[in-house]
Amino acid sequence: MTGMNIFDFHKTIVQSSADSLKKLSVFNPFTIHKKGTRTKALFALAAVCFLWGTTWIASKEGVRHMPALQLAGIRQLTAGLIYVAFFLYKGAPLPKGREWIPVLVLCFLNFIMSNGLSTWGVKYISAGLGAIMGAIFPLWIVIIGLFSSSEKIPTKAILGLLLGFAGVCVIFYDHMADFMNPDFRLGIILSLIATWTWAFATIYTKKQAASFNPYFSLGLQMLISGTLLLLLTKTGSQVMISDGHGGTQSMIPYVSFSSIPWESWAAIGFLVLFGSLTAFVCYLYALQNLPTGQASIYAYVNPMVAVLFGWLLFGEKITIYITIGGLITLLGVYLVNKAFKAAVPPPEQPETEGM
Repeated sequence: MTGMNIFDFHKTIVQSSADSLKKLSVFNPFTIHKKGTRTKALFALAAVCFLWGTTWIASKEGVRHMPALQLAGIRQLTAGLIYVAFFLYKGAPLPKGREWIPVLVLCFLNFIMSNGLSTWGVKYISAGLGAIMGAIFPLWIVIIGLFSSSEKIPTKAILGLLLGFAGVCVIFYDHMADFMNPDFRLGIILSLIATWTWAFATIYTKKQAASFNPYFSLGLQMLISGTLLLLLTKTGSQVMISDGHGGTQSMIPYVSFSSIPWESWAAIGFLVLFGSLTAFVCYLYALQNLPTGQASIYAYVNPMVAVLFGWLLFGEKITIYITIGGLITLLGVYLVNKAFKAAVPPPEQPETEGM
């Protein structure tokens, strides 16, 4: 990334989204027809904060009753089919030639690795902790920038990085005994890898020119990743390995669709309908009609929603350590994001149409 300011990534993503909204409004799933209002946009943003926060709860409930990677595969395949069917119905062309490269790369980084592993991770850790872990990916972007960019890292970003990891240390202090549990360690490792791959995906997105409809690309990424995850789990289930107790077990868990209980189907339905479709459309609407900084507050509210509902529904503990540590971590992420935006002025908000 020599000669490339890593802190431009936020501008690039938002600007490409803004340009796409102008050029590709016919493909916007909202099917917008008239100018939106601030009240509607704030309501949409509130929906995003709530729905994306509760997806951690739905994932946690779903993986309690079925293999995590299989759940992620079904979710992504279903949502991807809906997105792709919509765009094909609208007459959107498929990618051509090299346009497939970013689709496939982001399919791997964003959905197979990041979404797949974070879903797997919450099988072993609390939904609230998983959400907090998922929110720290901007910290990894700063670390990557320290080693890969010749540009000076803003002081505010360094401070945010230190605060973020201090908050994580406070949270982990409350879980010192849990680290003796190999399942808990696995959940933390999976969640960390998920945030790393999301950070790399963000940087990769920054480097790519927006030559193809990003919304259609998202649907294709979901469709391809869901198909691959289901093929992986089905194939892996037929490979037997030692269970460490003299017996054997499948390398990757898999259950027949008829064996999936209604609780998991309900969780998948919620994740597809509200997490992958409704919340994303609401986010696009909020992004079109609110300042970018205001629209991005969902990243700080989502973990709080997950922690609260994890406590209400699953009895997950809300201790002084996770409260203070979580707030310190989110403050660090906030400072990092502020550094991104201070490094490059935010783009002008696009002219959009309302619901």
